[in-house]
Amino acid sequence: MEARIAIAPSAEIGAAYGRANSPDLDLLRTNIEKAVAAGGGVIVPPDEADGLVWLIPGEPEELRLALDGHPGIGWVQFPWAGVEKFATTGLFHRPVTFTCAKGSFAGQVSEHALMLTLACLRSVVRQARTPHWSPVDPRSLHGQRVTILGGGGIATELVRLLRPFECHVRVIRRRPEKVEGAEETLPSTALHAVLPETDVLVLALALTPETRHVIGAAELALLPADAVVVNVARGAHIDTDALIEALRDGAIAAAGLDVTDPEPLPEGHPLWSDPRALITSHCADSAEYVMRMLCERVERNVRHLREGLPLEGVIDPTTGY
Repeated sequence: MEARIAIAPSAEIGAAYGRANSPDLDLLRTNIEKAVAAGGGVIVPPDEADGLVWLIPGEPEELRLALDGHPGIGWVQFPWAGVEKFATTGLFHRPVTFTCAKGSFAGQVSEHALMLTLACLRSVVRQARTPHWSPVDPRSLHGQRVTILGGGGIATELVRLLRPFECHVRVIRRRPEKVEGAEETLPSTALHAVLPETDVLVLALALTPETRHVIGAAELALLPADAVVVNVARGAHIDTDALIEALRDGAIAAAGLDVTDPEPLPEGHPLWSDPRALITSHCADSAEYVMRMLCERVERNVRHLREGLPLEGVIDPTTGY
């Protein structure tokens, strides 16, 4: 079948957003158009489209109106891995296939998670801020007990990266399928039992109402005092106030955060000045890498749409990811 694809924003959908976010959006759109063509599709107006590549962040109502006004659209591709802003609106229960970029960016995000882990274990922030020679006794990642929350692409890739360190890796996930390379794959109900036996806790799961503040005061209190917490998922997975208190009281050794709640983290926030907190500004994956991986996902999905094959990154309407 022919794959007729529209891209939003356009003159018909989200024009104001498109005007406000040029020229960066123009570059993204140009690359998406090339990906559609490479997959054998054609760019058409929304009223002629079978599929829609949606590039407007945080506007579920605008997407709802677009789908209401263009009932021929049967597939929507998001450019992000996390789509929590859309998941709670009921949109995913429509008779439309929604796909996102989940798994596409796992390579660089897992690499960033490993970097944060090593930096926290070796007290890099404290050493970098000390204006004089001040040796510390570093901790090694070798043989450590690592618990990963989430069993998607980031977790799978991180397990692979941890292999040379001979870590004892457990993965906690919603679904029962085993994550390759992990010593154990456990259900979410096992979290509290596992935390006291965790040296490094990595959050790499989707944000849903159920996983918001999945790590709070009670969970942080269960970790050993020398444990490290790393978050490369969404800031709201961790209760920030509880994390500040745990770091201040020495309940955990360090936290490496690529995401925060609130985000961006305001100037003067206590986490900025805590020497046990290493914060990067939601930059685990580079713009060039994201563009390339997204375009490859779009190209494959357009080709699969044409050939009647399963699409990649399909969102489960019951889980929202």
